[in-house]
Amino acid sequence: MAHSAAVTKAVVPVAGLGTRFLPATKVTPKVMLPVVDKPAIQYVVEEAVQAGLRDVVLVTGDGQRSVTEHFGRAHHLEARLAARGNERALAEVRAPAELAAVSCVRQDAPRGLGHAVLCAAGHVGAEPFAVLLGDDLIDPGERLLARMIEARRRYGGSIVALMEVPPDQVSAYGCASFKPTDDPDVVAVTDLVEKPDPSEAPSNWIVIGRYVCDPAIFPVLRATPAGRGGEIQLTDALRALATADRGPGRDGGGVHGVLFRGRRYDTGNKQDFLRTTVEFACARPDLAPDFVPWLREFLSALPDGQDGPDAIGRQLP
Repeated sequence: MAHSAAVTKAVVPVAGLGTRFLPATKVTPKVMLPVVDKPAIQYVVEEAVQAGLRDVVLVTGDGQRSVTEHFGRAHHLEARLAARGNERALAEVRAPAELAAVSCVRQDAPRGLGHAVLCAAGHVGAEPFAVLLGDDLIDPGERLLARMIEARRRYGGSIVALMEVPPDQVSAYGCASFKPTDDPDVVAVTDLVEKPDPSEAPSNWIVIGRYVCDPAIFPVLRATPAGRGGEIQLTDALRALATADRGPGRDGGGVHGVLFRGRRYDTGNKQDFLRTTVEFACARPDLAPDFVPWLREFLSALPDGQDGPDAIGRQLP
């Protein structure tokens, strides 16, 4: 059965403190740290737009004015670039403001992902919507969000993206138990557990930072108490929808998962942020011809068996 309510809005929580990246994030929001030459948040908004979502609401916190300003016009800078005839730079400056209708709502304190989503309820209204986390960058060729929207159209309810990881990683994420559907890439989620002990995890398929939520999530979030870490967890609310008695008056539509086997870049920690930057640079046709040979030469110059900080430091100018 097709579910006709179109998904047109995206909610992007950006109110995290970014403590893993201090001191860089003392005055710069973590999502504004550049991956090559674009802030991470721009890649996320571009992904939403690619999936047809041009109404984007950012859930912001203290000290994040620069995030919303990035998606507005910079008239003085544009005028200076235009006067110099620098059309390439002018186009790059204008591009973020032309991506989508970007607005923001404020989260008064970092009280969890579930609370951040709830802050956007007034903007979203009674429509299904996508949630994209700024820490997760998805290869645009994977069309993950578009696949999730199609799953929502077919199955209704809420949709999560699931990715298989080694068992020792499940304790850092929410993970799912599920049963198959008639689509090999879509499963019916029967339970969700937030950051379980590996010995108690229902599977090693984790929930990554893409969701398509039915508006039924909002009353559930309002009734969801603080969970792990003293925060309101979106996983807990989705679990309630996945396990609810779907009888009269309980029309949450259930929860399905889209199995993702593609490329995901986690920029939420230093190691993965650096890997992401290198991989993105290697994929850029304007950078790779010079950068990749340099990288190969740099790595080949490291002494065998000595790839620690001291060995690398000796190669630096």
